[in-house]
Amino acid sequence: MLTLVTGVTGEVGRRFVPRLLKRTAPGDTVRVIVRDAKRGERYAELGAEVVVGDLRDPEEVAKAVAGTDAVVNIAAAFRDVPDDEMWAVNRDAALLLARAAVEAGTGRFVQVSTNLAYGTGRGRPLTEDDATVPGGPMWGAYAQSKAAAEEGLLALHREHGLDVRIAVLPFVYGEGDPHLAQSMQWVGGWAATQRLAMVHHADIAQALLRLLFAPGLAGRRYNFSDDAPVTAVELHRLNGVPVPAELADRVDPDPWYGLMSTGRARDELGYRPLYPSVWTARDAGAL
Repeated sequence: MLTLVTGVTGEVGRRFVPRLLKRTAPGDTVRVIVRDAKRGERYAELGAEVVVGDLRDPEEVAKAVAGTDAVVNIAAAFRDVPDDEMWAVNRDAALLLARAAVEAGTGRFVQVSTNLAYGTGRGRPLTEDDATVPGGPMWGAYAQSKAAAEEGLLALHREHGLDVRIAVLPFVYGEGDPHLAQSMQWVGGWAATQRLAMVHHADIAQALLRLLFAPGLAGRRYNFSDDAPVTAVELHRLNGVPVPAELADRVDPDPWYGLMSTGRARDELGYRPLYPSVWTARDAGAL
């Protein structure tokens, strides 16, 4: 089995690839694509096949996908980049990669997406059958481009039979990821009770491995998160920051925003978070 992984220099990819390499059977190959050969050296040392290329270049993408049995598309543009780059990476590059997979006869295509693509809350945990409803405090080019990528990929599944499996992730943390500390840039403006859905890197790896290897999942979306969304007050305490008194006076504008049901993943994939809450991860020394 030859598996191509994108986005390997980001926070998710750099933690997922070593785990995937440990799961490969004799004769299997993990291929990674990087734009800078220097940043691929770590993966070559771990045993991956490294190709240099840009996911926005059709010829380079075709070469990277050639001969693959599966693609895991983790690549994303999110913070501190222009909107047009988010669209170019999150939607256009994902669809270019998927079309190349169709041409190459690649068996499976695992796409990493975001709970922000659902848009507004629904007064209950979000399920995979919920359509996008634009809006919410984090709605913008990132969420829009990810939602558009999902739509395009599922269209390729319907029209060309591409075996697409979509992993929907909330806020990512753990194993030294700076995201938890970075959350203080915006959580200070929240209501005290406002909640954030989270998932640890170990559970992202569990999720992606299950999607990659399980049979019969074509055209399906799966939500993955831990079991206990964390409040604004808790985020302050986790980061060792005093809780501003004004948080208690604010009202959460959308109490169900971004909170997802993981029932499908639990029932169909046997998913159970290794870290059911951020507090479990903290006590285990896994932050």
